[in-house]
Amino acid sequence: MATKTKTKANAEIGDEGEDLVLATMVANGDDISPLVRHAFEMGRPEGLLRQLNYVVKKKEAEIEDMCKTHYEEFIKAVDELRGVLVDAEELKSDLQSGNFKLQQVGTNLLVNLEELFESYSIKQNVTEAIIMSKNCIEVLELCVKCNNHITDGQFYPAIKTLDLIQKRIPIIKWHIEKRVNSQVNEWMVHIRSSCKNIGQTAISRAVSDRQRDEELMERQRKAEDQNVVGVEERVYTLDVDEDDEDSAMKFDLTPLYRACHIYGCLGILEQFHVYYFTNRSAQLKSDLEISSSQSFVESYQTFLAQIVGYFIVEDRVLRTGGGLLVPDQVDNMWETAITRLTLLLNAQFSQMKSATNHLKVKEYVTLLSWSLLQYGYDIESLLDVVDNNRDKFHLLLMAECREQTIEALNHDTYELMVIKKESDYESNVLSFGLQTTDIMPAFPYVAPFSSMVPEMCQIVKSFIKSCVDYLSYGARDYFFDVVIRYLNNFLIEVINETLLNTINSSNISVSHAMQIAANFTSLERACDFFLKNAAQQSGIPLRFIDKSQMTLSAKAVLQTSRDATYITLLGLVNAEIDEYMNLTESVTLWTTEETKQNGNEYISELILYLDSLMSTAQQVLPLDAMYKVGIGALEHINNTIISAFLSDSVKRFNATSVMNIGVDLKLLENFADERFYSSGLEGMYKASSFRDCLVESKQLINLLSSSQPENFMNPVIREKNYYALDYKKVSTICDKFKDSADGIFGSLSNKNTKQTAKKKSMEVLKKRLKDFN
Repeated sequence: MATKTKTKANAEIGDEGEDLVLATMVANGDDISPLVRHAFEMGRPEGLLRQLNYVVKKKEAEIEDMCKTHYEEFIKAVDELRGVLVDAEELKSDLQSGNFKLQQVGTNLLVNLEELFESYSIKQNVTEAIIMSKNCIEVLELCVKCNNHITDGQFYPAIKTLDLIQKRIPIIKWHIEKRVNSQVNEWMVHIRSSCKNIGQTAISRAVSDRQRDEELMERQRKAEDQNVVGVEERVYTLDVDEDDEDSAMKFDLTPLYRACHIYGCLGILEQFHVYYFTNRSAQLKSDLEISSSQSFVESYQTFLAQIVGYFIVEDRVLRTGGGLLVPDQVDNMWETAITRLTLLLNAQFSQMKSATNHLKVKEYVTLLSWSLLQYGYDIESLLDVVDNNRDKFHLLLMAECREQTIEALNHDTYELMVIKKESDYESNVLSFGLQTTDIMPAFPYVAPFSSMVPEMCQIVKSFIKSCVDYLSYGARDYFFDVVIRYLNNFLIEVINETLLNTINSSNISVSHAMQIAANFTSLERACDFFLKNAAQQSGIPLRFIDKSQMTLSAKAVLQTSRDATYITLLGLVNAEIDEYMNLTESVTLWTTEETKQNGNEYISELILYLDSLMSTAQQVLPLDAMYKVGIGALEHINNTIISAFLSDSVKRFNATSVMNIGVDLKLLENFADERFYSSGLEGMYKASSFRDCLVESKQLINLLSSSQPENFMNPVIREKNYYALDYKKVSTICDKFKDSADGIFGSLSNKNTKQTAKKKSMEVLKKRLKDFN
């Protein structure tokens, strides 16, 4: 007992020493990870935790002692902080009060300063007026003096006085010129600031004109599509006279007219012409510089409206300025503006990353062009810029629509869309021409496509509208062919490729492939709607489309992709069938002596899979596609059975295995017949049913089960009963048909004479097949 106590005490002393070591390492900031690793390697984490707890308690005690020691100093520091807070509040209040007083004083000073500036301006004007008045008084006095000299007959002094008067006249003229220039400069500043509003007003009028024209075209198009007879054709034109123009865009040219008159009276009108043209050209150069503080997308409307307003003003000056401007000068200014705008727009269009922004800028450029066309300006260069950048726009548009298409595909459930009410049917089916009948169905209605189809149709419809919006009011009046080209590209390169990429992905399932195949069919049907929608948007009568029997080339591409999808679908189905029919891997299947009345083990699961497959296909796919799936699956099963007999993995098989596979085929034939007739396919495909896909396997089993297999070499019997079998395949398969190691039908030959005869018949067939080969 004393020994145990001593051992326990020694352990505690050792632990305490370890605790001290750990505490020292923590206090010194040393890395304790080696201790932690060692503790876990030694399987003693509890001791380490106890040591850490010891260090924590020790540190807590130190903190507590320190707090007790400095408690009074801490309280004192808090009190001092409270005092500082009070002082800070007082300082804040003093600052607010001082700021208020400063604002009051500053406001009064600002008022006084403004009054001072105004007084100074008045003083300058008064000073100039006094100086000019003195000049005028002196001139008047000289005139009086000259008149007195003439009255007194003192003609020489009168002439000298006239010389003095003429020296005063240039000073007065200079002052008049200076005042007129000041007024003209003020007008130029004012008119420049007004140009933006003038341009915006003109563009707003252009928008209204365009909307009215579109409404008129829409009414005419509907009348033409409905074959309305006797509709009176009316041509609506915009009658704009000068009074209407002035009321729409008011700007005053009086200061300019007055200046022309004064300069004319002074005899220096040409000087004023040069002055006006030089200063307005400088303003134009400044207006053609884009703002660096804003992006072009944010500032283009103001920028372009300013240009429109500028040239509207110059057109008015040209027409009413009495020669202040000549046509060549206006043409030169317009050429300068066109050159700069062309470079600027090309650069901006090339840098744009958004089709929406591209379209907005294009719309405003065409509105600018339409507005200035009314004033006789040549706008072809601007329309060429729009036309030359259309491919860039459509690349951006296709990229944005591709993202939308992929998003629609990712959100799809790959299940048939269930439509519960008529309004949903109209928005998701009728609005895209996806209906298979003109009769309104009962609801809920199960559509033959998934939700991705109406979403993609809406994307295509939006794409068409954006294409037409870009091409409208451009360099070409007829652009329907361009719209069709872009539409075909979009359907092929975006819609078609996106679906094909999904089909060709490694993780596609049978149900997904089947639904995409059905969706291809619906999209192919929607191509007729896309074509007519593009025609309507482009102003082409629908009767032209119907008469020309025009179709989209993308429709054939979608059809080809649909067929490719069926091939992929059949490949997926065949792969799953192969998982059920691992015939070559089962040795017992070929050598069993057990007769299976219900067929081999795989057959029940295979038929269940086929039943599920055909049920889904009947629900999702059209009947012709469902027929292809059924034919493809059963043909693959037939080929799999034949391939299994021919496989090098199957060295031999016996009569029992043949009998069991015959049962399998009988079950498959029953399933094939039931599916073929219950689906209503007999009326469409009378020449070839599902059962016919299994005929090669069935004839092979019949031949191997026949008591007289040598009849296969009889042309009449072969043509009647074995027409689907190939000589070489039959020869290879017959070589493997053995019941025991001692030869063909060895185990059966000992049972009865009939089997012996069958054995001999098979040997004859085998020999004749070898001779034939």
